[in-house]
This record gives sequence, C-alpha cells and structure tokens, in this order.
Amino acid sequence: METARKSRLLVARRWLPDSIASRLVLTVVLALLLTQAVSALVYLTDRPPGPPAHSMRVLVQRVTAIVQLVESTPPQERRRLVKAIDDPVLRVDWNPETPRFANQREGFPFDRLRRAIRGELDDPDRAVVVEVRRERPMPGPFPVDEHRWGTDVRLSVGLKDGSWLTFVGGDPLEGPFRLLRFALWMAGIVGAVALVSVWTARRMTAPIARFADAAERLGVDGEAPPLPEAGPQELRAATRAFNRMQARLARFVADRTQMVAAMSHDLRTPLTRLRLRAELVEDPEMQRKMLADLDEMAAMINATLAFARDDAKHEPRGPLDLADLLQSLCDDRVDAGHEAAYEGPAHATVDGRPVALRRAFANLMDNAIAYGGGLTVRLCLGDGDLRVEIEDGGPGIPEAEFEKVFAPFYRLERSRSRDTGGVGLGLATARTVVRGHGGDIALANRPEGGLRVTVTLPR
Repeated sequence: METARKSRLLVARRWLPDSIASRLVLTVVLALLLTQAVSALVYLTDRPPGPPAHSMRVLVQRVTAIVQLVESTPPQERRRLVKAIDDPVLRVDWNPETPRFANQREGFPFDRLRRAIRGELDDPDRAVVVEVRRERPMPGPFPVDEHRWGTDVRLSVGLKDGSWLTFVGGDPLEGPFRLLRFALWMAGIVGAVALVSVWTARRMTAPIARFADAAERLGVDGEAPPLPEAGPQELRAATRAFNRMQARLARFVADRTQMVAAMSHDLRTPLTRLRLRAELVEDPEMQRKMLADLDEMAAMINATLAFARDDAKHEPRGPLDLADLLQSLCDDRVDAGHEAAYEGPAHATVDGRPVALRRAFANLMDNAIAYGGGLTVRLCLGDGDLRVEIEDGGPGIPEAEFEKVFAPFYRLERSRSRDTGGVGLGLATARTVVRGHGGDIALANRPEGGLRVTVTLPR
C-alpha cells in the first residue's frame, strides 16, 4: 500500500510545474478559476426559477392578458378587478378617462414593445403609449430590455371603450438579504483566494524554511543528517549543493582530526628521546633549561591536541542548568582560594554539551583570575537567549587586540612563560565551544577598569 501511494504521488508530481515561477503562475490561474467558479455558483443559485419577472416576453403576455380580462369585465367591476390584479412586480391602474401623457417616447426599443402588444392583441391600431418618467441612464442597452422592466417606465394601453390601463414596473423581486448575499459573495471570493494563496505559499516556502533551519543547524551540529531534497527544482539544486558542502566540511574535520592524531604520535616520540638525552647532560643549569623547554613543548602539544579533539568532539547535546554550572565553577575557584562571585537566577536551562560548556567557562574564569585577580559572573535571561557576563578588575585589553586574542597561541603577555600566560588557547577554545552552540563571545573594557567578557547563548 505504501509503495502504491508513493507511486501515485510520483505520477502526480510529474505533471506539476517544477519551478518556482511556474508554480506562482499556476497559483494565480487557480485562484482566478476559483473566483470565477464562486461567481458562477452565486449567480446560478441566486436566480429565481423560470424566466425573469420583468422580461419583455413576460411583460407583453401579462399586459395583453390583463387588457383582455379588463375589457371583458363590465365597467363598474373593473376597478375592483384591477385592484385584485395589481401586485408589487407590475403596478396596474384603470382610468375611465384619457390620462395626461408626458415624456412620450418613440423609436427603438419602444416601437418594438408597442408592436409586440398590438400583435398579441391582434389589433394593429391599438393605442399604446410609452413614457419615461425620469431622464437618467437606465441599466442595460435600453430602458425596456429582455431582462429588466424599470420603475421609470410607464406603459399605457387604451381599451375599446375609451378608458385606459396604465402599467408601471414595481420594485424587482430581489432575493432576501441582497446586501448580505453580496457581502457573502465577496467574502467567499476573498477567502477562497486567500486559502489557495496561503496553502500554495506554505507549500513553496516549507522547503525554504527547512533549508534555513539546516543552514543554522550546520553551524551548531556538523554531524546533522543531510537535508531531504524536496520542493521546486531551484530548491532541490540548492539543497543538493548544501548537502555536498556539509559532506565536504565533515570530511575536512575528519581529515584534520586524523592529521592531529598522527602529529601526536610523531611528536611524542622525539620529545621522549630528547628528554632522555637531557637527563644525560652534566651541566645542571643547562639540563634545567632543556627540561623546561621540553615541558613547555609537551604542554603546547597536549593543549593543541585537546583543542583539536574538543573542536570535533561528538558529545551529545541535552538540556542543562547553566546557572548551576556557573555556580559550581565559582565555588571551585573559591575553594582554591580565589575571589569568585555569582549573580543571577538559581536555575536557567539551556540546550548544549555540558563538558564543552564547562571547559569554555572555566577557561574564561581562569583568565579573569590570572589577569584580574578575581571575577564576578552575572547571568541574565533575555527573550530568546542567555547572557553571561564575566568581569574582572585587571588592566583590560586594548581594543585593537579584541579579535587577535581569540587566535590560537596568541598571547598579550610576551614572556611565553606557562606560569604567566599559558599557551594561548583558552579564549580560542572558549569561542569555538560557544559558537558551536549557536552563540558568541564579545569583549569590552569596563569604565571603572577591568575586562568584561559577554557570552550569549540561545535558550
């Protein structure tokens, strides 16, 4: 069943447009067709059954029938008969004397009406007068047309005894709730077009939204699964290129990890040999200096390997209490005899890698202690992110060096002593971890002195 359904979907998609432009055109065409269908439905359901009440044919038949009926009725009964015949659609009045005519009309289409009445009565000399009581543009091609007998036209027909019957079109028999029907009609058209447009727009933008989410996820999780290739051909081509780029980046990271592992094996062996040879040096001062250099080289290699391993580490992400993590780091430094204070909420949950975040904030705090003597950690909750501020009372950093200090092995302290400045990977590691979580790190000098490190993480 599943295979058959997929086959039907493939057949249906084969007949659909395959580009964004063609799908937009198809949407507009479908919307127009839908509006026409709604208009036709309203028109057909709104029309009364049978011919129009004020059509020419119905008018002539009714007028001649009334004329013949009144003529066959005694004069004393005619007024009562006409009163019974009169209705809102066709107003009828009987005058025993000739009425006063005004605004008589000749020519087409009035002659046509007169000829039709005389033909139905079989009396070519019958007196028929057509008047237009108000001069204004009439709907349709002429005042008396095939569909509408307006209230502005009065028709007078003479009887054989010299009396007259006057006919005036009443208000059309409009369906109930005319304005409501019109409003519903317009609302139906607008609603139909809006529904089709929204449905099509969502169908077209869903792959774009997935593409944007995948691009955002790539900066946070390099091991994210490939994006499914769906949507118009332009989006499929972009998705295919994006997946290839993601695969190349994954291969690049894997190759770099393998290269670092090989360097670890190759460098540790000669360092061990050099340390053994240094032990054989008879000069104590020379031996001390050589061993110190070897220890520094070993520390740099270990730090480099740790930096590379953490950069490509597959630690699982999950919810963690960032406030609790920061408080525990501050407590650890207080227990070690340093000044460290935490300010902020007792709990704040964030999605991330606990070990990586702990190392990043530990590096930042250790830098604050090494250069500022102490630190204050402040956690602030924003609408969509968390902001961690780490402040110290040290000399700060020149603004020209703000970006340089994040480079691996870059140190403001030039002595290269591990006791005063480490190896220069603390900030680089911290920024790598934070950016891997979708956040960033910013530096700023405090007006009262010291450095403020601001870490922003998405909630």
